[in-house]
Amino acid sequence: MRTAGRARELPESGIRKFFELAEARDDVISLGVGEPDFSAPWAARTAAIDALDRGKTSYTANRGTAELREAVAAHHERYDQSYGPSEEVLVTTGASEAVDLAFRALVDPGDTVAIHEPTYISYAPGVELAGGEPLSVPTRAADDFALTRERLEAAGAASADLLVLCYPNNPTGAVMSDSQLAEVAAFCRENDLRVVADEIYAALTYTGDHASIATQPGMRERTVVVNGFSKAYAMTGLRLGYALGPADAIDAMNRIHQYTMLSAPTTAQHAALEALRSCDDEVSEMVGEYNRRRRLVVSRFNEMGLDTFEPGGAFYAFPNCGGDDEAFAEALLEAEGVAVVPGSVFGEGGKGHLRVSYATSMRELKEATSRIADFVADRR
Repeated sequence: MRTAGRARELPESGIRKFFELAEARDDVISLGVGEPDFSAPWAARTAAIDALDRGKTSYTANRGTAELREAVAAHHERYDQSYGPSEEVLVTTGASEAVDLAFRALVDPGDTVAIHEPTYISYAPGVELAGGEPLSVPTRAADDFALTRERLEAAGAASADLLVLCYPNNPTGAVMSDSQLAEVAAFCRENDLRVVADEIYAALTYTGDHASIATQPGMRERTVVVNGFSKAYAMTGLRLGYALGPADAIDAMNRIHQYTMLSAPTTAQHAALEALRSCDDEVSEMVGEYNRRRRLVVSRFNEMGLDTFEPGGAFYAFPNCGGDDEAFAEALLEAEGVAVVPGSVFGEGGKGHLRVSYATSMRELKEATSRIADFVADRR
């Protein structure tokens, strides 16, 4: 069977490689998975069960149920974002579909898409599948992995057509302040860059309120914001996300969505509506627990000599392992049975670092960091 060149040329996931190595052993503590270890809030699960019990298993409107879109729009007022639910909100099958739709709706063949790195591994392949050309914009540990005008200019992003922004960031946990975003927003306005802002970790912000580039002057009309229910509400398996943006962008995304996915999962939409209506307390509890784990992991890495800046969001630490990150991760897995992901998987700026997820129990984190400390001591 002859396959398409664009599929053959896509690289294998670097994260998947370490999952497979870890799965081959029984004694592994995995700190590589970017998935909450909590279950979805009970009220959301009950809403899903009730919807199934009442036979609510038909398609919804392409854009998602009106009630859910209204709830999403109301929810985002907490981030100073204002969107009309009928024309500026699209419910998707996970935030991943929203990102894919944004690329396919906004990128013409040959367009250049600037992607700050290290960042989520799906962006560059998604851009290529849309016919675009990814442009890497490395960020630096010295800047706590925040994107700056200097880094954009150095990478040649002034000639790009679109910028992908992911803060709070996967894999670094970095966040950006309003003042930092203002600098990037000015660069985008001056060079006519549109933005896809993946804010899936917005609710998992520890050092202050989440800041969105869409709230900067002149940026709402040139930004598509992506979010969803997987991370904050621990609903990864229900596959529900959404996009907010100017009506013309959302309409273009929906045109593609209606031919590929038709509508997001109905049962998940009922669960998500209840999550937005009544589960803020459960989210706050999860965020509080992540924050406790964050402080533990960062302090332990710094104590063992793996320099780690304080992540302000998401649920990842990004310690500097001081050398070949892939070799370090493989040796750590072999010697101590702890799985982490090499930072270089996430782009040039991740070299020499490790992505360590603290979305696991405090007991396992204490055991894993003790094993890592032993491993580091043995290497010295």
